[in-house]
Amino acid sequence: MTLDDFIQATRDSDAAAPQELPELLLALWHAKRAEWDKAHEIVQSLETHDAAWVHAHLHRVEGDLPNARYWYSRADRAEPSYDTATEWRAITSLLLETYK
Repeated sequence: MTLDDFIQATRDSDAAAPQELPELLLALWHAKRAEWDKAHEIVQSLETHDAAWVHAHLHRVEGDLPNARYWYSRADRAEPSYDTATEWRAITSLLLETYK
């Protein structure tokens, strides 16, 4: 699946989340649809660096920067200087490549 395919899949408001997606991509799918609680529910129990990165992103989108910074540190990543939409694309692109 390409990034454009992934984004297109998020645009159908009636579409169910693709269940074949790995958990982190599923969380990002929900995040793109502004379903923060669903996205957060998925990542909060995962303990990988990538999960911490997604978790940080979600808190950054929410505006909870102290919590986001905590999760960036858990992910061994610096808080980005660019906007959250660009960050979402970067994370999603990397994970789509990882889970090919």
